[in-house]
Amino acid sequence: MSASEAMIDVQGVDKWFGGVHAVRDVTLNIKRGTITGLIGPNGAGKTTLFNIIAGHYKPTNGHILLDGDDVTGLDPHELFGRGLLRTFQLAQEFHSLSVRENLMMVPAEQPGEDLINAWFRKGRVKAREEELRAKADRVLEFLTLTHLAEERAANLSGGQKKLLELGRTMMVDAKIVFLDEVGAGVNRTLLGTIAGVIERLHKEEGYTFCLIEHDMDFIARLCDPVIVMAEGGVLAEGHPQEILANEAVIEAYLGRGSKHKKATA
Repeated sequence: MSASEAMIDVQGVDKWFGGVHAVRDVTLNIKRGTITGLIGPNGAGKTTLFNIIAGHYKPTNGHILLDGDDVTGLDPHELFGRGLLRTFQLAQEFHSLSVRENLMMVPAEQPGEDLINAWFRKGRVKAREEELRAKADRVLEFLTLTHLAEERAANLSGGQKKLLELGRTMMVDAKIVFLDEVGAGVNRTLLGTIAGVIERLHKEEGYTFCLIEHDMDFIARLCDPVIVMAEGGVLAEGHPQEILANEAVIEAYLGRGSKHKKATA
């Protein structure tokens, strides 16, 4: 894979927590314009790897490249500014704010955050707020959440909160979005809606995604390629059907002889 094709290039990454070797010499690429699935049993190192890529953990060894630039050790806000966004299994909304206000909070360096602007440049602040409000309303329409614009985010269902997190990524110029178990605790109807939004963002907006998920139907619908981790390292990579037929994957992840399409969490 050429440097221009790789949005994320993980090179020989290790992570130790005391005597625990959580991530073991991981080398992988996330290709631009793909929806890449990352699967594996609990304790495989998936979320730890996400946290390393997104700047929440520093790797013990190895390097992370974003669009060809070495971003190893950068903090999450610095990576955010470069277009790398990461969601969490448990949504992290501002509970007391409305759905629209949650979206309007996302873009960095808003003029209203500066005391001088707030006092003496009110026109500039108001214009930016109106711009953000209009963008938030477009995002809500895209997500079919317009009817909930004034609802407090705390009152949303789990699936609606996951949609709101996807909406946040639309408020900035995201290059790549890492989704951690976006389907966790979501009913099947809303899960289908979330999958549709991811597909639309991928096809219409050119988003690159990498997602951790245990629901194999969800993975098979969205992801190509799929990367499998086990015991901190990469076990296999390929098309979804190749992965589901791989004996090593069946043994390590699904359980030998399993006919389930949904792995246990």
